[in-house]
Amino acid sequence: MTTAETPDEQLPVGLAGAEPLSPSDSPQESEGSQNESVGTVVIAGLANLAIAVAKLFAGLVSGSAAMVSESAHSLADTVTEVFLFVALRRGVRPADEEHPFGYGKESFVWAFIAAVFTFVGGAGFSIYHGIETIVHGEEMGAFVWSYVVLAVSFVAEGTSFLRARRQVAGASRRWGVSPSRFLRLTPDTTVKAVYFEDSAALVGLVLAGAGLALTELTGNAVWDGVASIAIGVLLFLVAAILARTNASLLVGRAVPRRVHNQIAADLASIPIVDAVPTLLTMQLGPGDVLVAAKVDFRDDVTGGEIEAASDEAERRLRARFPGIRYVFLDPTRGTAGRNHVDGGVDL
Repeated sequence: MTTAETPDEQLPVGLAGAEPLSPSDSPQESEGSQNESVGTVVIAGLANLAIAVAKLFAGLVSGSAAMVSESAHSLADTVTEVFLFVALRRGVRPADEEHPFGYGKESFVWAFIAAVFTFVGGAGFSIYHGIETIVHGEEMGAFVWSYVVLAVSFVAEGTSFLRARRQVAGASRRWGVSPSRFLRLTPDTTVKAVYFEDSAALVGLVLAGAGLALTELTGNAVWDGVASIAIGVLLFLVAAILARTNASLLVGRAVPRRVHNQIAADLASIPIVDAVPTLLTMQLGPGDVLVAAKVDFRDDVTGGEIEAASDEAERRLRARFPGIRYVFLDPTRGTAGRNHVDGGVDL
């Protein structure tokens, strides 16, 4: 039923009036994606906590700076997973009068804090400890425990990484893009953080193992310190990437360019629309998008036809992109055929 056919007293007002016109399967899909992300974060957090304890034990026994740095790395990752879990839970709270567009952006706040903690707690400590080892040296002990812990940690981190990789692969197939492009564009910063952190963890384990082996072969602890610094630099790069992504989303990032152009095409294809001179989009949260557009309707149509067309536009957009939560159309003058295309994010 169109707006023109609905009695005025039955029309919702306030926040209820902003609800999607056509309920679809998107809430279930969003909940499934949410649960998958929660599972990925929880598994990564538990694995990192166990690994942090094991690495610390091996580092203290062997006297290895790289192992102690790896312990700090895993501990930082564990705290990061806690922040990401909070981000997932708090970001899905429903909209209210104080926050009419919902709490989705709070997910980006907590994810940004997680990235900062990775930088301070992991990168900073690893670089400092590595420099201290190079300058002052260290007393080395038994290496065997470190090698055992590194091997077990590689298996545990690899398991967590494979789960995150499966989630990324599945999501990229649904969007019809490559996994690398999906990671650049996705607003789901939790799965992106787990993927990058687990990748860095695997590389860090290799660096720690190489530092230990070179130290054992040469008897020079400098190699262990160099490995610790390399681990710190690696964590710094990961933290910088994640912080930049979350800062962009907090400011109010648009949807990818391909999605922007498809939205513009869908709006322009409505029979009574002459042009879409302005189209603005914003990512409100990992699964919510706002669409605002100035639309040039034909001059000979009635107000009721414009209302009906606006409702149809919302249904059409949500059918194609279930993540679109709000659609606001502003009738305005324009020039036929001149549409706002090639907007959005091009990564």
